Amino acid sequence: MSVQKRIEVGIAGLGRSGWDLHAKTLSHLSMYNVSAVMDPVVQRCDEAKKRFGCKTFERFDDLIAQELDLVVVASPSYQHAEQGIRALYAGKNVLIEKPMGCDLTEAEALVEAAVKMGKLLTVNQNYRYRPAFRKVNEVVASGVLGTLVQIRFAVHDFARRWDWQTLRGYGGGILNNHGAHLIDWALHFFDDEEPKISGALVNTPLYAGDAESHAKIVIVPGDGPLIDLELTHCNAFPQDNWVVMGTQGSLTGTDHRLRWKYFDVTQVPPIKLDMAPTPDRSYNREELPWITEELVLPTDMSDDMVGLYRDLYETLCHDKPLAITPESVLRQMKVLERCRELPTPQTR
Repeated sequence: MSVQKRIEVGIAGLGRSGWDLHAKTLSHLSMYNVSAVMDPVVQRCDEAKKRFGCKTFERFDDLIAQELDLVVVASPSYQHAEQGIRALYAGKNVLIEKPMGCDLTEAEALVEAAVKMGKLLTVNQNYRYRPAFRKVNEVVASGVLGTLVQIRFAVHDFARRWDWQTLRGYGGGILNNHGAHLIDWALHFFDDEEPKISGALVNTPLYAGDAESHAKIVIVPGDGPLIDLELTHCNAFPQDNWVVMGTQGSLTGTDHRLRWKYFDVTQVPPIKLDMAPTPDRSYNREELPWITEELVLPTDMSDDMVGLYRDLYETLCHDKPLAITPESVLRQMKVLERCRELPTPQTR
């Protein structure tokens, strides 16, 4: 009977992502062992030592000096690229939190280091594993909605923030925090490498720092649907996360519930232009044979991280193709870079 290889993991940063997403997920996966952690907050290191029996460090260089199969970089955003590159040059495989870097130059430097050292580099785009995203892809691929016209992605909330993620210099702002996921989703629906991009990033009094708390982005590719992204901490009446419009139907919903409605074009007569006056001066009317479907999705979002780490294990141990390639995330970073050049009106 073959013995399952355990991946020795070091985690840099034990904040929201490092602890809640990575450490807690790895604690439930027997093929991984958290053998070292690093965080400047001693209490966080003590908590990790109690839970995992791991080595703890306050300096990143001490972490990457250990015998590790994988380094998870979950430090604040402005440290992602610098620490990721140092880990790669230390001969470690690297999983880096999103955003991959604070700009395209940093992201490209990461990829260059991975290629030079011949090490694995991947990014925590865990939203690719979200059940809602996968179901939307399934419905779209089935063709029941017809040709896609527009997809609207929305992350709505009303919140005031005063932490480091409200500072541009630290890689903060709603574009990096949520846009890195939603733009990553959007890119799955078209291939155009140079789509037209318009919109604005708005700095409001809801953030203590200088980063945007509201972003409106419209992407117009040459080979796919119009993409409308709305990311905000300024809406006390959140709307659906998804609205997909097609020529045969539509889909709408949230992470927890999706509905879609469509008709079979073979069951209706073809449209023919008729210039004659309509009866009773009315608009064109018809009863379409609508089909309506609905899916209630799990409320527990932890499975997306489990799926990511299971796929990563298959790559590390069984040479399966990498599920989240750095090249796919570079494409996202190119769009984010162009979005950062959008107008930034102030509402203070």
